[in-house]
Amino acid sequence: MPLAIHTLPNGQKVKLGKGPPRQDPRTLQLAKYIPSTAIAPPPVKEDWAKKVSQWPMMLNDSLGDCTCACAGHMIEQWTTYASQTIIPPDAAVLTAYEDVGGYNPADPSTDNGAVILDVLNYWRKTGIGGRQILAYAALEPKNHMQFMDSVVLFGNCYIGVALPVSAQNQTVWAVPQGGPTGQGAPGSWGGHAIPIVSYDTRGLTVVTWGSLKRMTWGFLDTYCDEAYAVLSQDWIEKTNLAPNNFDLSALQTDLQQINTAAGAARA
Repeated sequence: MPLAIHTLPNGQKVKLGKGPPRQDPRTLQLAKYIPSTAIAPPPVKEDWAKKVSQWPMMLNDSLGDCTCACAGHMIEQWTTYASQTIIPPDAAVLTAYEDVGGYNPADPSTDNGAVILDVLNYWRKTGIGGRQILAYAALEPKNHMQFMDSVVLFGNCYIGVALPVSAQNQTVWAVPQGGPTGQGAPGSWGGHAIPIVSYDTRGLTVVTWGSLKRMTWGFLDTYCDEAYAVLSQDWIEKTNLAPNNFDLSALQTDLQQINTAAGAARA
């Protein structure tokens, strides 16, 4: 069955499309590369969204390509702050979704979403819209400091959420009064991939379905089922923020060892 199109109360048509989290013991952990004794605590608020004038839908109103649209929005954001905005065209997002998710435009039944880890690996090895990432590292669940570090150092944070049905009617995503049960149960609506682009003490801002959306920290803790800091050359070259007190050389060494081991396993 292809993913369903949902109509929100405002009449907007949207799709989900994030598959269940995939566990891979080779996935790098952010905690290893941000030494707690060598980096200042993140500020109480950060905003890497205000310079972006628009957030295209990137086909996520008609296709379950949120995992690839998320990457497209991150590229747009990074390059905007690098002084020259590059918005991956829909065709580039579609190609990534076809390659990673197995979607075939001639067969609507193949519109079944994709797994975030698959998208991240494809993005690093092949690229999306001609742009590759250097690396990614997983965050600890509910570790607010790591989420803030990711936004401050890397410009954003790629997260997956198991959305509840209750989120369909909310202006601000929050845990409903009855708690995470019934229509508030995690995943009762479906999986979705979105980037965090700003935060403050009250909550976070993400990009979804062509616009910005607020969520509370409690919503993040309850419904986020995977999260990754993503290191991009688009971000490093111009801002010089990502390498600050970040052990990039150790990360690159670990990546090389993983690549070598993977190559040996295929031989």
